Amino acid sequence: MSDLINPTKEQFAAFQALPDEGPIHMLNLVRLRERATYEDGREATGVEAYKAYARESAPVFERLGGRQHYVARFDGIVIGPEDERWDLVFIAEYPNPAAFVSMIRDPVYREAVKHRTAAVSESRLIRLSPQPTGKGFGSVLR
Repeated sequence: MSDLINPTKEQFAAFQALPDEGPIHMLNLVRLRERATYEDGREATGVEAYKAYARESAPVFERLGGRQHYVARFDGIVIGPEDERWDLVFIAEYPNPAAFVSMIRDPVYREAVKHRTAAVSESRLIRLSPQPTGKGFGSVLR
């Protein structure tokens, strides 16, 4: 089974092989642990650990031109596994893929990731290319 918290080397390589132009959106679906699992044994809730990650990583995210584009509260599944739930649902926007890569390679960000890893039980990170909106569900298909 693949790692559902951090990207695998293969997933990151596939990300880097995609076109590197224009803004990208990253859809984040995050399920938090009740209790964080830090390697050093420190005690915190998943919420506390994720807030530490957010606080420590924000300056890097902002410096590289990132912004939260969309935030929503998860209410429930309409189509999909009935037991699926997400504690955080948001879209982060980056000016280009290189900004995302720079963020995850930044030493300050890499230090902050320990909190995310401790906090998250499962996640999805999906790269999206923004498109003009249309009048119907299939209008953006080419």
